[in-house]
Amino acid sequence: SDSSSDSGSEDSSLSDSELQEAFSKGALKPGLNVVLEEGPKRRNDVNGLKQCLSEFKQQLAWVERLDVTLGQVVDPISQSASNKDAVDPENDFQREMSFYRQAQAAVLEALPRLRKLQVPTRRPDDYFAEMAKSDQQMQKIRQKLKSKQEAMERSERAKQLRAMRKYGKKVQNEILQRRQKEKKNMLNAVKKYQKGLSDKLDFLDEEQTSSQGNKKGSANQQIKKGPNAKRRYKNQKFGFGGKKKGSKWNTKESFNDVSSFRSKVAHNKGPRKGGKKALNKRPGKRARQKMKSRAR
Repeated sequence: SDSSSDSGSEDSSLSDSELQEAFSKGALKPGLNVVLEEGPKRRNDVNGLKQCLSEFKQQLAWVERLDVTLGQVVDPISQSASNKDAVDPENDFQREMSFYRQAQAAVLEALPRLRKLQVPTRRPDDYFAEMAKSDQQMQKIRQKLKSKQEAMERSERAKQLRAMRKYGKKVQNEILQRRQKEKKNMLNAVKKYQKGLSDKLDFLDEEQTSSQGNKKGSANQQIKKGPNAKRRYKNQKFGFGGKKKGSKWNTKESFNDVSSFRSKVAHNKGPRKGGKKALNKRPGKRARQKMKSRAR
């Protein structure tokens, strides 16, 4: 079984038909397969490699090739600090810095050679390069960016308005709370005065000063003593107490007093301003209908 496995492993490169044919002829026998200890020979055909190189190599000028070959570029700072010329490949920062210094040194070497060959290395002012994208596509991108910017501005304005409303509500609530507090204090002072617990009328002065507001600095402002405007209006409308019922009844003295009677005025015979139309007379039905139709 071992010999058959060895033979099978050695002849595994052969196809099944070839193995069957060899087995039928009796060519497969144990002990025929020998393992070689020597490795495959490597061929170093130098002449063939040089011939291939000469076939595809082109003798071109350097300006056509623009190849720059440099050795290892040592960082002057790290060299002055320590004599570590080798770059640790596991250190990402050192590896990237070595690439950067290598490219920088190559540019510094290639630029003088290009200037010597009178090859321009700067883009001219009138250089025109066609865009990779069309004008329609760039217009769409511009419109999209503009819409995003406008949306951001609208959002910012809305945020500011919300903050202003919030601040306005806060100020309004503070004013309302202050007014309610002043009103409560005034009502308490009035109750105390009515009950005889206090004989001070300072709350009236406070009410006047609060109603005046910002008018304190005006030159025409005068400190008014006595009841406020609300009290004066009510006094004028309702009086100061006393008898109300029958106050407009006629008396014997008022009945006999005819000094204020004017006959011409009473019978519409006196002089009138504006003629007949000045009478306070209600217009007729037709006139009222015409007035309504004109108003429509």
